[in-house]
Amino acid sequence: MTPLARIIARRIRATGPISLADYMETCLLHPRHGYYATRDPFGKAGDFTTAPEISQIFGELCGLALTQAWQDQGSPSPFTLAEPGPGRGTLMADMLRAMRAAPGMAEAARVALIEASPHLRGVQRDRLGSVTHLDRVEDLPHKPLFLMANEFFDALPIRQFQRVEAGWAERMVGLGPDGLRLGLGAAIDLPRAGRPGDIIEDRPAAASIMAVIAGRIAAHGGAAIIVDYGGWNGFGDSFQALRGHEPVDPLTSPGEADLTAHVDFAPLAVAAMAAGAVVSRPVHQGEWLMALGAGARARRLAEAGDEGAMAALRRLTHAEEMGHLFKAMAVWPRGAPPVPGFDPLRRDADNARDSDPSFA
Repeated sequence: MTPLARIIARRIRATGPISLADYMETCLLHPRHGYYATRDPFGKAGDFTTAPEISQIFGELCGLALTQAWQDQGSPSPFTLAEPGPGRGTLMADMLRAMRAAPGMAEAARVALIEASPHLRGVQRDRLGSVTHLDRVEDLPHKPLFLMANEFFDALPIRQFQRVEAGWAERMVGLGPDGLRLGLGAAIDLPRAGRPGDIIEDRPAAASIMAVIAGRIAAHGGAAIIVDYGGWNGFGDSFQALRGHEPVDPLTSPGEADLTAHVDFAPLAVAAMAAGAVVSRPVHQGEWLMALGAGARARRLAEAGDEGAMAALRRLTHAEEMGHLFKAMAVWPRGAPPVPGFDPLRRDADNARDSDPSFA
């Protein structure tokens, strides 16, 4: 057992099985043994590689999309340029470089990073210099907000429920003869249809976080771009762990593997609309990047000597790589032009969750 596995086992013996949400939060954020508290998980030497680490193309185009949104809204100054879960700071660095092409934008930006890991905060300061670190999105200033969230929501803890004859039973982490194992709690009523054996996932913090982001944007202006892997109103067990770029059992090595689950974009859209903002129809990452000029940018980089530019373009945009698994969604204020590459989701908050945006 890992040190964190022993801590979790003692807790279960004392108080009973815990939810997957509790398990994920402990594994990722335990102050001494948590995954993000103890390591730099990114890149070839880590456990996974995110889009900004694959190529500068991703961050540059995200930055240019936010730049256009800033200009379309009258270039407010000052404004908050925020990123939750900013990793090594690679994405923010690439966005800031692209934004410097717009006169006055970089100078007007007040960079705010929402980061829970003391270790990663140090890595971000080394790369970006003087930045403001916040503990929660609720700490964002009440001013124009331009925000980029890449692979942030997937790491938020989930709860899982499995359909049984009497209703839905929550999947819990308990103890078996060989260590941690999944089991079922008592049956409860949930307003979801399903057949016995079906599994649904709920991410308790996601909607409230989106509501804060969208509320700032609705009230003060700005835009947010959300990129993550997932879908719309999905069923199924997407809880997973990565270690050394390979899938592993999520219960085997608590604190030593990354834990994630697919993002359900439907409740995010509902929360954004309820907060008074406009939300886009989610689109495939690959289609969005290509619409913004990823192909032309890759060719220019290749002509300048970047031998990996075209391979990186394929990995970011091809349907069999990250292009379809990852989706992008944007939020902007009512009355403002759409964020580049996005169209409004023309549904209200009351029926958006049950409507399929049809990822074509």
